[in-house]
Amino acid sequence: MTDDLNDLKAMMDKATPQPDAARRAENIALAQKSFADLQGSRDAARPTAVTGPKGLWTGVKTMLNTITTKGGLTTTTALVACGFLFLTPQGQDILRPPSAPQITMTEFDNAIPQPQIETGPLTDDFSEDAIIQDAPADAGAELILGPMEAPEQELSFADRSRPAVPKELPQVTNEALMPQMEDADIDEAMRQQQTRAVQGRQSLNAAPAAPSEITAAPRIVVPAPSVDDVTIMPAPNTETFANDDPNPLKITAEEPVSTFSIDVDTPAYAVVRSSLSRGQLPPAQAVRIEELVNYFPYDYPTPDAGEAPFRPTVTTFQTPWNADTQLVHIALQGQMPEVAARPPLNLVFLIDTSGSMDDPTKLPLLKQSFRLMLDQLRPEDQVAIVEYAGSAGQVLVPTSASERTTILQAIQSLGAGGSTNGQGGLEQAYSVAEAMREDGEVNRVILATDGDFNVGLSNPDALKDFIADKRETGTYLSVLGFGRGNLDDATMQALAQNGNGTAAYIDTLSEAQKVLVDQLSGALFPIAGDVKVQVEFNPAQVAEYRLIGYETRALNREDFNNDTVDAGELGAGHAVTAIYEVTPVGSPAQLSDPLRYGANTVAETSDELGFLKLRYKEPGEAVSQLIETPITGSSVPGTEANFAAAIAGFGQLLRDDRFLGNWGYDDAIALANANRGEDSFGYRTEAVQLMRLAQSLSR
Repeated sequence: MTDDLNDLKAMMDKATPQPDAARRAENIALAQKSFADLQGSRDAARPTAVTGPKGLWTGVKTMLNTITTKGGLTTTTALVACGFLFLTPQGQDILRPPSAPQITMTEFDNAIPQPQIETGPLTDDFSEDAIIQDAPADAGAELILGPMEAPEQELSFADRSRPAVPKELPQVTNEALMPQMEDADIDEAMRQQQTRAVQGRQSLNAAPAAPSEITAAPRIVVPAPSVDDVTIMPAPNTETFANDDPNPLKITAEEPVSTFSIDVDTPAYAVVRSSLSRGQLPPAQAVRIEELVNYFPYDYPTPDAGEAPFRPTVTTFQTPWNADTQLVHIALQGQMPEVAARPPLNLVFLIDTSGSMDDPTKLPLLKQSFRLMLDQLRPEDQVAIVEYAGSAGQVLVPTSASERTTILQAIQSLGAGGSTNGQGGLEQAYSVAEAMREDGEVNRVILATDGDFNVGLSNPDALKDFIADKRETGTYLSVLGFGRGNLDDATMQALAQNGNGTAAYIDTLSEAQKVLVDQLSGALFPIAGDVKVQVEFNPAQVAEYRLIGYETRALNREDFNNDTVDAGELGAGHAVTAIYEVTPVGSPAQLSDPLRYGANTVAETSDELGFLKLRYKEPGEAVSQLIETPITGSSVPGTEANFAAAIAGFGQLLRDDRFLGNWGYDDAIALANANRGEDSFGYRTEAVQLMRLAQSLSR
């Protein structure tokens, strides 16, 4: 192996050209000459006869004699002038204003009127819609808050203490600041203040901004306020709720008769749930106790074949929150007809697409909810869609429910924007429904909105009259509410109550499943119209009574027999619950004194607590029918009555607990837990969790 390497080396040496010594010497000589030419000067130094001591002025004079061009002389003269101004006492005297007094930064800061900014802690309600409130500065000062630079990534809770960094330094201008100071004093103080502001930016790892140009009007730079030092105000809440003061205690001898319309609406419960889920107790006006109680399905006895379309059941038992009073529990259970036997449906979806619906809990949730509902319709049912914002328009002509893709495409095409022309939308929806109507079919407009009517008939009373006229044509109106913040509950209630329809509030897709799938038949198919309840209490047995809830459904005594007075509709399979708290005669719980001269027209031997009367109309009929049943003494309450009592107590804790004594959330939770029953869909379990949330939030 070694011999082979030696042979290879010899061959390579033989192939390599041999160095040329003469050529090498020539290249070295050329390189030396080029180096000398480039590093040195080809011209000999100019001789001078001046010799002597060296110094600054000698060097300057030598430079002037050496430079011969005009440009060089100009540059040199400028350098000499700058040196004179900055390096000599005479030059510094020229630069310094003769009358400029010295002012410290402390004196300057104290003399400047400071902008007044309302401060406070950062709240949990901070959102992108938050409004920063500031008060005006002193007279003549203008506060300009520059835009805040958004962080590249969301700050953690711990990082919120760091001040926000402005893109540009905010400015405060004041034409009349510090009149006692000379202009030169202000100029100097402003330069120092600007320097401090720039240094403050640099300390926050932000790129320094150039100092503002000094103009005739003084502009004083102040640091932008930190987010932690500014009061954050949430976006305005314009919600309104339809409710009256809680029913007062009535003295039986003076007012023995109580009359009201049934209520199968449920939006109050969903609003309460929405508030509690957001960590807030609901507004007291939003709590309609009868809607909380009637939110749940109950296992009440159903009517037999050939009976009235609903069956009443009355139970009397000891009040959970007062051992000296009793609850009169009145239950109505509607029959559920066979689905195959129901008449065809003509539905007009009237959808609010105004700008206020541009929220994930509004229009997007509405679209998802209607998708669930479509699966419950039959091929003989028809659907039309009308949208309204600044104006109204028909999105989908009457289409068979079997054309699901066409209907879904029309729903998905909806977008939010503009004002809310509720009147125009209602007029067009009723016009479309009238064209769809056929004998023997059910016509209904389903309004989906956040309740924000700001164009047209926005007054609830005017809407009431408009809808009352339209219901006589045979087309009913139901209302679905979406979203929070500007929920107009009063308008929604006026529409639903006078449109012979129901109202519901949808805050989650699960609620949409309950309203538009599980209870769709009850919402769309009425089995009894204008259902009224009247109770006459026996003053010989009942000293006092009060109706829990139904404040917005109260009727005059004479309205009960007047068939022209509108009342609530009972849908297929619907259950209605009403609860009275009554005080027996002689009970220590009686709050009023008996009348000395009160007449007693009822035999004292009667054991009846009262007498229940019900009126209703068959669908399409104008004359009502009457159902009567006595209210007798105490009985054993079942699971359904006890759970309803627990929810009634929960509603009173949220709104008005003056009749509850020491009975509180622990008692309501225990009573509801013990009477949850089968609870197939978990509605009652959810109610217990809401009670626990309310208890925590009320502490």
